[in-house]
Amino acid sequence: MVLDPVFIFSFGMGVKGAALATILGQIASFVVSVIYMPRFKSVKLEGASFRLRGRTCGNILVFGLSSFITQFAITIVMALTNNLLGVYGAASVYGAEIPLTATGIVMKVNQIMIAILLGIATGTQPIIGFNNGAKNYKRVRTALEISLVASEVVSILGFLIFQFAPMSVVSLFGSEEGLYNEFAVKAFRIFLMLCPLTGFQTVAAVYLQAVGKPVKSAILSLARQIIFFIPTALILPVFLGVEGVLWTGPVADGLAFLLALAFLIYERTHLQRSHRALEAGKT
Repeated sequence: MVLDPVFIFSFGMGVKGAALATILGQIASFVVSVIYMPRFKSVKLEGASFRLRGRTCGNILVFGLSSFITQFAITIVMALTNNLLGVYGAASVYGAEIPLTATGIVMKVNQIMIAILLGIATGTQPIIGFNNGAKNYKRVRTALEISLVASEVVSILGFLIFQFAPMSVVSLFGSEEGLYNEFAVKAFRIFLMLCPLTGFQTVAAVYLQAVGKPVKSAILSLARQIIFFIPTALILPVFLGVEGVLWTGPVADGLAFLLALAFLIYERTHLQRSHRALEAGKT
């Protein structure tokens, strides 16, 4: 965030500056992580800690699958969306360039919001995982509820901004007049119409990871970005033109929310049963 404006504007490096800032940011993050590793209070790293073990690597791959799918799917979604915007935008009054530019801003802002939501969900993951392993199901439920409330607060705040003050966001990236502003506002209001549901989906996917349900977590991660988004993106523009690409967002969000809700209700019921069984065993 600091190096982007420095390299882009102060040094006049443009896109090359943005790329360089990203690379330097990743290097800085790596260095900080390496420096911090020997300072762990609860984990002592030794030579044996770095030996690869098949079972451990397998668990890491399985439980990290959901996060990997989420990041990889974002790339696929953006590539598909850009192609569709170019094709259907060219056939509209907006042309190809305006939809691509405006929707690019929407995607970037949405990624920032998702990053915040992932931070909330990932922050509760070790708490949920530890207490689930310790059979402290009451604390698991409490952590889940707190993360859901926090994520919904962020999502609803984003929704209010996107629906009632979208130009305040667009202007941060430089605004034009006429058709550009019109499509940018439309893109925020339509594509992110159901963004309050995003927080729920994000927390649900990470929660399923934390309680040892990586397959369900992976399915949930695939649902919004791949299973629901891609077919909808290919069908709606045929009937609605370039606006159909925008409507893909809320349709995919709505369907993914229903799936996440079904998974979470089932897991919550299972959690309550486990809690009652544990309490009955104590008595």
